[in-house]
Amino acid sequence: MELRQLKYFIEVAKVEHFSMAAETLHVAQSALSRQIGLLEKELGVELFAREGRNVKLTLIGKLFAEQAMIALKAIDNATQLIEEYLDPEHGTIRIGFPSSIASSTLPTIISPFKKEHPEVRFHLRQGSYKFLTEGIKNREIDLAFIGPVPQSDPDLHADILFSESFVALVPITHPLAEKGSISLAQLWQDSFVLFPEGFVLRKLVVDACHQAGFRPFVPFEGEDLDAIKGLVSAGIGVTLLPDTTLIDNMPNGTVTLKISTPDVKRTVGVIIPKNRELSPSEKLFYEFVLNYFKDIIF
Repeated sequence: MELRQLKYFIEVAKVEHFSMAAETLHVAQSALSRQIGLLEKELGVELFAREGRNVKLTLIGKLFAEQAMIALKAIDNATQLIEEYLDPEHGTIRIGFPSSIASSTLPTIISPFKKEHPEVRFHLRQGSYKFLTEGIKNREIDLAFIGPVPQSDPDLHADILFSESFVALVPITHPLAEKGSISLAQLWQDSFVLFPEGFVLRKLVVDACHQAGFRPFVPFEGEDLDAIKGLVSAGIGVTLLPDTTLIDNMPNGTVTLKISTPDVKRTVGVIIPKNRELSPSEKLFYEFVLNYFKDIIF
């Protein structure tokens, strides 16, 4: 079995078409078909079911494809590791992050790092809480900023960088807009604009409302911060957001109110895998992050 055959097989599996795969791989279709045939002969199974000009993975083909992709990722990681040991200043780091730190924390750390290590490249992936934790475990990303920081996942090593408070974002026409500080219970009659079910920021807000003695009425949802802020700006409802998400990014027609009770906070930190050693470039960035936030007070 050759590495070339695995790469050919994965490409055909992705597009389910020999001609398209051959074009992407820049090889003749006959050469591609021959290599797939040799792979099937060596394995003793049919990986594809031919359907005219198209092909479909067989059941055993699907199982083999899953493991083959893992193997190719491992080989790519090994190759990258060797390259970075030769020159860690020219490595590539795959960083995951949620939308709630995209405008503040992420630029704050990447900018000074790039000044010291200008040749290190970043591949940035924005995603949900689940995407970030699963991405680290599946080796789709190398390191992720996250909030709140998971504390009991056996596959992840987590470092808390700082804690931040939530504030209420309300329309400027809200009856409490001039108060400056309120208890969360004072919003019990308001309509809330929150992230959809399954988003960790929604859970933090709902849990805080329960702690304040009421269940929030959530007739409006938004899948990103700008949508939520826009709905509040339009006077449709109120929301709770981490205060750093509003730094230099306050929507028109809104004000923020501090929450005196309960104390609504989240931790923000960085997660890395426990089951593999960081590459030199990844370790360089990881240690820079820890040192950078060590003396910063939020």
